Amino acid sequence: MIDPLYLFVFFGLFTPGPNVILLTASGARFGFGRTIPHVLGVAIGVGITSALTALGIGALLLAIPVLKLALQVAAVTWIFWMAWKLFRSRGVTTEGRDRPFTFVEAVLFQWVNPKIWIIALAAASGYASTLPAAQEAMRIGGAFSGINLFVCLFWTFAGTLLAYLLRTPLAWRVFTTVMALALAASGFMVFLA
Repeated sequence: MIDPLYLFVFFGLFTPGPNVILLTASGARFGFGRTIPHVLGVAIGVGITSALTALGIGALLLAIPVLKLALQVAAVTWIFWMAWKLFRSRGVTTEGRDRPFTFVEAVLFQWVNPKIWIIALAAASGYASTLPAAQEAMRIGGAFSGINLFVCLFWTFAGTLLAYLLRTPLAWRVFTTVMALALAASGFMVFLA
């Protein structure tokens, strides 16, 4: 029988949020191959964040309101900045200063990604096992990283396919505007955590 944790993590990560929006847009703009470091960074970063949440970092954030507020402000600032960059982008890019996320940027983004914190807190509290703390953190972190790798690959590939439909500058402008607005809207989730 499938561990219910895996189903919860799959549905939690597959639904649109900052990572899905950014990876779909990156796949469309930069292609599948150039987006792979971003994909790997998200998968590893989500695993680390969720494992640390299972170890109690999430409870610490909830117990210290000023620390939680600082993380929320950093998160919404970064998300709005990325939405602005996406809004100002020009579509397919193969050279120049515009580039996909690096591995490290993608890992670090997970620390301020509100959706990951919400899902990780829910998983750590709702799907905890009787394992010792370190093993439980590895269990949850491994589930998040493993499942999210496939989720990230799917959305990046979907973005790559979507690029074939975006043949005109107007189509690209509509796409990047919609994706930027969706990303900015996801920033408001920060204050729901």
